[in-house]
Amino acid sequence: MGEFIVEADGGSRGNPGPAGYGAVVSDAATGETLVETAEYLGVATNNVAEYRGLLAGLRAAHALDPRATVHVRMDSKLVIEQMTGRWKIKHPDMKPLAARAARVFPPGRVTYEWIPRERNKHADRLANEAMDAGLRGEPWKAPAPTAEQAGGATGTSPAVGREEDTAAGAADADARAAHAVATPGAGWAPADMGPPATFVLLRHGETPLTPQKRFSGSGGSDPSLSDTGREQAERCAALLARRGTVQAVVASPLARTRETAGIVAARLGLEVAVDEGLRETDFGAWEGLTFAEVRERHPDDLNAWLTSPDAEPTGGGESFAATAARVAAARDELVAAHAGRTVLLVTHVTPIKTLVRLALGAPPEALFRMELSAASLSAVAYYADGNASVRLFNDTSHLR
Repeated sequence: MGEFIVEADGGSRGNPGPAGYGAVVSDAATGETLVETAEYLGVATNNVAEYRGLLAGLRAAHALDPRATVHVRMDSKLVIEQMTGRWKIKHPDMKPLAARAARVFPPGRVTYEWIPRERNKHADRLANEAMDAGLRGEPWKAPAPTAEQAGGATGTSPAVGREEDTAAGAADADARAAHAVATPGAGWAPADMGPPATFVLLRHGETPLTPQKRFSGSGGSDPSLSDTGREQAERCAALLARRGTVQAVVASPLARTRETAGIVAARLGLEVAVDEGLRETDFGAWEGLTFAEVRERHPDDLNAWLTSPDAEPTGGGESFAATAARVAAARDELVAAHAGRTVLLVTHVTPIKTLVRLALGAPPEALFRMELSAASLSAVAYYADGNASVRLFNDTSHLR
């Protein structure tokens, strides 16, 4: 059974502002670095970035040895005191992150220590590297292993995703890959963590604005379903009833999603819960306009919006970065509340694309590279260690 040290840090240049985290897993006995991981988070606060760094470090340690004991060192007094239970967690963004961190290892296998910032330079450097890379529009990349780290006759590599350099080891890795989920920065982790929380993602049925391809977010007229949209919801309800796997239904608070969810839930014999975090982006002054109309009236704002997740639609709408932070917080709370269950989330284009993007670790511009039809079904599974697996995207076979 391994003994690891996890050092983690996070930062935000603006608080909230462009944020990132870094984490290092080392061998407690030798001090050897086993894993380095870092990620740019878009716009977030310092505290969110610090918690995300903790999560990443714990996940990486778990991937190396699920039976290990771990000693966490961080220069965030807040995170250390909250994770040890000495301070109460009050901020709503912190509660689901702390809950996820506490679930990576069984209780009692992780200890926490506050250290001064100057003793946390490794994780701090990784966090800044991730922020620098993100601001350049690039993903953070771990440095290539040195010749010594690459392994040889005297041992195995300390680098991520270690495997014996033999034909048998390679064959075993291929076999395990068929029954595994990808762990960022740590190779392949066996899928032995119990049933995931599975979110079946249903985009609402058509409204009168849908065929016209008009911006329809949370700041506009809040249209109801059209006759076509209600028929689409009925067809989706029939499909999900045949499958019989959905155990709960959660909807965005907007009329079109609540109506879609109500049709499906009635067929399944379930109640509809409403989650404010699943609402569509507020498109500000663009609500009700077509893309061509927005380009004609607000070309500079549209160009900025297409190139930066931090840009807001004209008139004080919501940026994609703000939407992502809201959706991620809702996701974390729902995963914590529905571990091991299959839940239907009835929501909108941007939240669904955001959930898929975050599950894949794709950059913000991936939102513009997905097609999501009205009343389509997608699915993402979330495992106990925080990893995710996209199972389905934009399935419309039930509508044909």
